[in-house]
Amino acid sequence: MVYAIVRAGGRQEKVSVGDVIEINRVAGGAGDSIELAPVLLVDGDSVTSAQAELAKVKVSAEKVEDLRGPKIRILRYKNKTGYKKRQGHRQELSRLKITGIA
Repeated sequence: MVYAIVRAGGRQEKVSVGDVIEINRVAGGAGDSIELAPVLLVDGDSVTSAQAELAKVKVSAEKVEDLRGPKIRILRYKNKTGYKKRQGHRQELSRLKITGIA
């Protein structure tokens, strides 16, 4: 089984062909092709982590859609002072389908 560890959206993701992943929002519309930077490649028994060899590897993905993550509620409270603050956040995400590891 061939899989790669790629750097995407500030994190590292384990991907193989056909996987669908969610990463931080990337520019472009649905159907656009995106290249991801590999950090590690596993091909059967061989593991490739040398930068010179990884420069030849291309991990391509297709952007499926843009979406937003779940709402995160941030609450701040200080006792005996009457200070309360509430804030919410939803992360902007992109869903990608891995189309090839070459």
